[in-house]
Amino acid sequence: MSRRSAAEKRIPTPDAVYNSQLVSRFVHRMMQRGKKSTAQRTFYDSLTIIKDRTRLEPLDVFNKALKNVTPLLEVKARRVGGSTYQVPVEVKQHRGVALATQWIINNSRKRAGRSFSERLSAELIDASNGAGASVKKRDETHKMAEANKAFAHYRY
Repeated sequence: MSRRSAAEKRIPTPDAVYNSQLVSRFVHRMMQRGKKSTAQRTFYDSLTIIKDRTRLEPLDVFNKALKNVTPLLEVKARRVGGSTYQVPVEVKQHRGVALATQWIINNSRKRAGRSFSERLSAELIDASNGAGASVKKRDETHKMAEANKAFAHYRY
């Protein structure tokens, strides 16, 4: 990474079906071994499963799930005088969405189920309802930041 300036943010092209950059970023994060079409197919299959199960607009469920999982605070290790402190810091919007997508995908992979699209749809439905492993992970992150609030003055 360059020391002179921050790397410029590359904005992915919106996906073809929903014209959403969030969907495009999510699919890119899902992708394994460069198989983008497979990742897209499983994502769109999971959205159709969501539509069948909930009778709601699948993109609204997806956006609500991402919003519910996105953390506001996290802890970063900060070394001061030979000891390491967990310092709570606010999460930027871009990083918060990245963490939320990562948690949803990882917890979907750990989930029990038949196909990945079914597991992903179940995780998205749970996250949009405020339940599930992804929301639990966000709550744990917030609890950790709350517990280390005393070290907030070491923020950088």
